[in-house]
Amino acid sequence: MPNSLMPTIPVALTIAGSDSGGGAGIQADLRTFAFHKVHGTSALTCITAQNTLGVNRVDALPPEAVAAQMEAVVTDIGVQAAKTGMLLNQAIIATVAEQVEALGLSNLVIDPVMVSRTGAQLIDNDAIATLRTALIPKATILTPNRYEAQILTGMEIQTLEEMQMAAQQIHQQGAKAVLVKGGGMAGNLRGVDVWFDGQQLEILQTATVDTPNTHGTGCTLSAAIAANLALGHPPLTATRAAKGYVTTALRYALAIGKGQGPVGHFFPLFSTLLPFPG
Repeated sequence: MPNSLMPTIPVALTIAGSDSGGGAGIQADLRTFAFHKVHGTSALTCITAQNTLGVNRVDALPPEAVAAQMEAVVTDIGVQAAKTGMLLNQAIIATVAEQVEALGLSNLVIDPVMVSRTGAQLIDNDAIATLRTALIPKATILTPNRYEAQILTGMEIQTLEEMQMAAQQIHQQGAKAVLVKGGGMAGNLRGVDVWFDGQQLEILQTATVDTPNTHGTGCTLSAAIAANLALGHPPLTATRAAKGYVTTALRYALAIGKGQGPVGHFFPLFSTLLPFPG
């Protein structure tokens, strides 16, 4: 069929690492884009050997390779939104920030992958400093988890009020909007997120899903926000829709492997075959 007869489709770009287990990273992002009827493109930053039990090895790509992937996609196809995930080291972070500027990327969702939901630091302090100064100010929406928000603010976060304070403090670092995620919070704050865009301070909450299979939720959320931005939704609307998508994907989480399985990104494909989980 000639290209002129094909329907136009929004395009999103993910700049992140590969998860060989398929639950997070590039793989989760591309599935999420597809669910939203957005064409997914990618720039790989690193390759991991991992499964549901954990990460066994990580190999970084050269920064020049990351830059080349971004340029190849944007200069030919163009993108309506982009997201970053695991950028791994200072050189890659600096390169991505330079390319965001050079290529004029807008609707940029930054998942500042610095600390896992359990509190383990994933990148070194030099990389964190570069992320803070070079990339975060370019964010349309920044999505730190509790521990990342603590690093960015220097404060302990244990209460809803502290989450709200953190969102406002982080916003001052340059991101247009901040979503402090509550997945790592305790008790009834688990899954409660706080949004601040300089004007609106909102508490975003969806139903809590009790499942051990939550691998990839952070990647999936930021990818869903990017997809909704690519579709033309305003930032807060995009974020609310993304939270709804993740909640349903958690209800259909996949019990695969011997450890923590991933969320069910493609739940519509089998939802007619299985009863809707309670």
